[in-house]
Amino acid sequence: MVHGKRMLVDVRPLRVGAFRRLWVGGIVTALGAQLTAVVVPLQIYGFSGSSAYVGLAALVGLAPMAAAALWGGVLADLRDRRRVLLVTTIGIGGTSLLLWAQAFANLRSVGVLLVLVGVQQALFGANSTVSRAVTPRLVRPELLPAANALQSTVLLSAGIVGPVLASGLLPVLGSGTLYLADAVAVCATVWAVWRLPALPPYGEGERRRTAGLRQIAAGVRVVTCRQVLLVVYVADFAALSLGLPTALFPQLVAESFRPSDIGVLYAAVSAGGVLAGLFSGAFSRVGRHGVAVAVSVGVWGAAVAGFGLARSLVSAVAWLLLAGGALLALGVFRKTVLQTAVPDGMRGRLQGIDTVVAVGGPRVGDLLHGSVGAALGVTWTVTGGGVLTVVAAVVLLLVFPRFRRYRFTDDGDELSLTARAPARGPA
Repeated sequence: MVHGKRMLVDVRPLRVGAFRRLWVGGIVTALGAQLTAVVVPLQIYGFSGSSAYVGLAALVGLAPMAAAALWGGVLADLRDRRRVLLVTTIGIGGTSLLLWAQAFANLRSVGVLLVLVGVQQALFGANSTVSRAVTPRLVRPELLPAANALQSTVLLSAGIVGPVLASGLLPVLGSGTLYLADAVAVCATVWAVWRLPALPPYGEGERRRTAGLRQIAAGVRVVTCRQVLLVVYVADFAALSLGLPTALFPQLVAESFRPSDIGVLYAAVSAGGVLAGLFSGAFSRVGRHGVAVAVSVGVWGAAVAGFGLARSLVSAVAWLLLAGGALLALGVFRKTVLQTAVPDGMRGRLQGIDTVVAVGGPRVGDLLHGSVGAALGVTWTVTGGGVLTVVAAVVLLLVFPRFRRYRFTDDGDELSLTARAPARGPA
């Protein structure tokens, strides 16, 4: 039996000073980012009076984010990761300052907002990719599940607290002040990154290589040739595309609940992730990370299927809490596999591809659920998507034995052996 203390959140990564500073800075920065995430669509709708422009803002940010994530992954492998992380973090803060400037000047231009959103999303895509490639250089491999859980819990908590904070402050302070608050909050992460040691690539030859399409293609080849990596991406994409029903929340509350309940449904998934994060100490004791990914996908799908059959708000929220916990576990184990199954010189590119999958999956899911939901109704679509997600998890376990047997301490696997080398740097 797992001891009670080991079931609670594992804080051992916080004993590493560099990781602790990044984590604390990330709390402040994540809250600030949520202020901007709330204000931008409100400003766009206020300027245009059309929800179509609000939807366009999400689309405008998608392509730059995906492209920058892939390029940022290459930079993380070929350049000093501290420097790349510092530049992109400062860039995000600078974009928030420009958003403040347009609000202060009262430009009332949707075009200006869309351009700034595209730039900021591109910087965010590169920044998040490099950040995930930095973590394995700061903590020991056995602490990666705990470190990923701590970072994911911060983001989910900010997703709950941030919008509530923004809605309360916006009528009092105005949009410009919230943009400025976001820019100031970024300074916490800038300070933490500034305190990092240099994190150059290990090989001298890697430093002389030029970041470009050839290096991105090399990362894609590694994924397509490595069964474990490819199946992890497929599992994550299946969960996010087949089993993410948020596009149907408006129709669901209109037909089965009250319109005011939609905020509760959105918050329930994040709240479930936060609750799971409080008991993430058990994640560090899991050895078979491939199985853990598949089980997380299966639990997520089963919870979504149960949510589709729920007839009361209480039962719906209960299912979504379970789903949110499974989604956090999926993210933790997926990141851990991607961080341990390849040598350090390839981690950035894999994280870049991971960012594209994580961004693209929900978009595809919105399209699928919206189209099928309009034809078959909410219950059939949500429950059916959850069942298909469970089926996908079972099939991946049965069909791909290397994925099923994968442990980050496996012997006989050159890439895994390389990943088990002692972490260099502050750890």
